[in-house]
Amino acid sequence: MTSRPDTPLLDTVDTPTDLRKLKPEQLRQLSDELRNEMISAVGSTGGHLGSGLGVVELTVAIHYVFNTPEDRLIWDVGHQCYPHKILTGRRDRIRTLRQGGGLSGFTKRSESEFDPFGAAHSSTSISAGLGFAVANKLNDKPGRGIAVIGDGAMSAGMAYEAMNNAEQAGNRLVVILNDNDMSIAPPVGGLSGYLARLISSSEYLGLRSLASKMTAKLSRRVHKSLGTVESHTRGMVTGGTLFEELGFYYVGPIDGHNLEHLIPVLENVRDAEEGPILIHVRTVKGKGYAPAENSADKYHGVAKFDVVSGKQDKGPGGGPPNYQNVFGETLAKLAETDPKICAITAAMPSGTGVDKFAQAHPDRAFDVGIAEQHGVTFAAGLAAQGMRPFAAIYSTFLQRAYDQIVHDVAIQNLPVRFAIDRAGLVGADGATHAGSFDVTYLATLPNFVVMAAADEAELAHMTYTAAEYDDGPIAFRYPRGVGTGVPIPEELEKLEIGKGRVLREGNKVALLSLGTRLAESLKAADELEAKGLSTTVADLRFAKPLDTVLIERLMRTHEAVITIEEAAIGGLGAHVLTFASDNGLTDAGLKIRTMRLPDMFQDQDAPHKQYDQAGLNAPDIVETVLKALRHNSAGIEEARA
Repeated sequence: MTSRPDTPLLDTVDTPTDLRKLKPEQLRQLSDELRNEMISAVGSTGGHLGSGLGVVELTVAIHYVFNTPEDRLIWDVGHQCYPHKILTGRRDRIRTLRQGGGLSGFTKRSESEFDPFGAAHSSTSISAGLGFAVANKLNDKPGRGIAVIGDGAMSAGMAYEAMNNAEQAGNRLVVILNDNDMSIAPPVGGLSGYLARLISSSEYLGLRSLASKMTAKLSRRVHKSLGTVESHTRGMVTGGTLFEELGFYYVGPIDGHNLEHLIPVLENVRDAEEGPILIHVRTVKGKGYAPAENSADKYHGVAKFDVVSGKQDKGPGGGPPNYQNVFGETLAKLAETDPKICAITAAMPSGTGVDKFAQAHPDRAFDVGIAEQHGVTFAAGLAAQGMRPFAAIYSTFLQRAYDQIVHDVAIQNLPVRFAIDRAGLVGADGATHAGSFDVTYLATLPNFVVMAAADEAELAHMTYTAAEYDDGPIAFRYPRGVGTGVPIPEELEKLEIGKGRVLREGNKVALLSLGTRLAESLKAADELEAKGLSTTVADLRFAKPLDTVLIERLMRTHEAVITIEEAAIGGLGAHVLTFASDNGLTDAGLKIRTMRLPDMFQDQDAPHKQYDQAGLNAPDIVETVLKALRHNSAGIEEARA
């Protein structure tokens, strides 16, 4: 797919200790070689591209100036950490990114001492950095906490909660705001770079400290006024008033690709006695690679691609649509005749399909930024005022808003519709992005309806069902990737709440599937029938409320009942077992087994390998049935009779 670039200077650098032996004038060449190496590596593996390209010089400068790993460097989200991994002893494995047994696409504590804090969700870096800084302060250790946070992550309230609590860390906390999109300050140039060096210098800081001490001896009113003038004057020049009000000493904005600016500013900050300090750098996402610079959204996360042309290997064209597009297009069509329908996403419009809705109904589409908590309560307010809001949020990110789901939605029984994308395993993104827990954490709540789509047609039906449901909160989950190829009917069906469907009828074994494992359940049924075991396959559709009539009938007429779900313990299986226990359905020797995701965080791998590890493919279902039936004293042969 791509040849390896010539990197003679980078070849001499394995760790930041090697990097610090270089002369400042060599860092430009090193950065260029590092950028080329990253492009080559991601071209071979796929992964996050634009964000890493944007921080190449910043990564070099931080490791050059600060004493990592003693100074703890935390990358917010972590998807921009590929250059960091190359410089911290992992270059020899960089072409295993996001593959089974290879490097994670995010920072990971078990991978390197240079990854002090794992991350893949946003807005956690300042809180973690504060923890490191205060711990070192309490233990009289010199290390700092250095948090690199993107401007998008600053849309989450957690970042400001941390900043509001940061004063106690003093100069041991350094926050670097990587501003590559929001334009929260004027474009930078020579003047702003000069100002950043000036206001971060020891001379300026010394004068500022002396002035503070002198004015402290004046009256409180004069002292406060002078401090306000100084702060707001600098804020007017540099844009840092907000951060100053939160207790940070603000430096910037500076050009994040200009090493002649970055190095002296970081050195000044490193040696400063005041703190905490926020450095505002401006960068260009995709810097140095024209296709990524010209189309930052398309090159944020990429498949394998050809470095010369930039063309991504997305496999053969055509085929079934992506699940998120099925949802977005279905919702947009429903909204044509229902003006109350609106859609909310948390910084993932294309990932959730809300971009399709927004194209058709821009006034009713809302991207709240990386603010899932706000998004859920915003939806609750809309629902309380008679609208029909759909909160389209990845399962793994919806976890961030669980209190709002409980307190603001469920307790008040408000009809918020939750479209839960990326439910289940997610392949190369690994444990941090897997949607493993939503069935468990939603189906335990009173008033909730929880559905799971087995294919794209079912997803369309469930979207329509949710739109028409006004009796309380309702959620439907669906996986990452393309559908199964099932045609989507023109006329959508409003599903009866809490009712499943039987796809094939038998009398010995009942497979109760929820969601995506239905196709594997049908394959398993074919194998079981070939072994002489008459098998029923039911798509329950609902984890809550259960189709208790159907479940009881199957339990009373079958010898073994197996529940199958792509979700963690505590989901469908737990609810079915509870129902069976409460109603005495296990007293006659019925064999009940639950199949679910294992009690572990599964690392990144190809999806089929993840399902093998989870034990959720057809052969695993067959094995589970046979093991259950072998518990009969007469053995499996009698079970087949």
